[in-house]
Amino acid sequence: MSDNNISNVIPLKGLRGMIASNMRRSLDEAAQLTHHAECELDALLTYKETLAGSGTKVSIEDLLADCVVRTLATHPGLNGRIEDKEIRQYRNVHLGFAIALRGDKLIAPVVFDANEMSLTERADARKNMLERARKGDLSVPEMTGGTFTLSNLGRSRVRFFTPIINLPQLAILGIGETYARPVENSDGQWETRRFMGLSLTFDHRGVDGGPAAEFLNDLCGEIESAGR
Repeated sequence: MSDNNISNVIPLKGLRGMIASNMRRSLDEAAQLTHHAECELDALLTYKETLAGSGTKVSIEDLLADCVVRTLATHPGLNGRIEDKEIRQYRNVHLGFAIALRGDKLIAPVVFDANEMSLTERADARKNMLERARKGDLSVPEMTGGTFTLSNLGRSRVRFFTPIINLPQLAILGIGETYARPVENSDGQWETRRFMGLSLTFDHRGVDGGPAAEFLNDLCGEIESAGR
């Protein structure tokens, strides 16, 4: 093909090259499998409004992170890493948040010990971490020390997707769009409810399909009972 039709050339080097290398290595090394689930979101959205009414303003991502941390407490097998031919499970959740920076650069900076923070403390830590990420002020451990990662495409029309594991972590949760659809309630009446698509990619070397499905099921339960 003629080079005359090329509009731009982006060298695979620096941070972009590192991202490309890590993505390729993740697919080469990990036995990746993705479970998808549909989760009702009305309780979480109502909880967000209730919190805002009392002066606590947090994002949907903050509330989802809270549900993830709670669920990982009862599913420690997904909170870990594979290193030196060992499956290492962690007591504390070092929660990564995948974000895109200028120049199509993707990183997943970490909020350490996220399970030991309150909802507002974790929300503030996430905001601070994201701000420093945009300024390029993160340390290497803050970019590589996660035990579980969230990848949020909720502002797009992507409902389900296959997030790639951030090695050497065991799992990553993809958050898809929020959408409404009619549902028949227990009285036989139809009503409109809001849902979200969730996609859990896990490394089958360290996590089996059954436990991964149980985690995703219990996570949906946490989200659907938020604020109760």
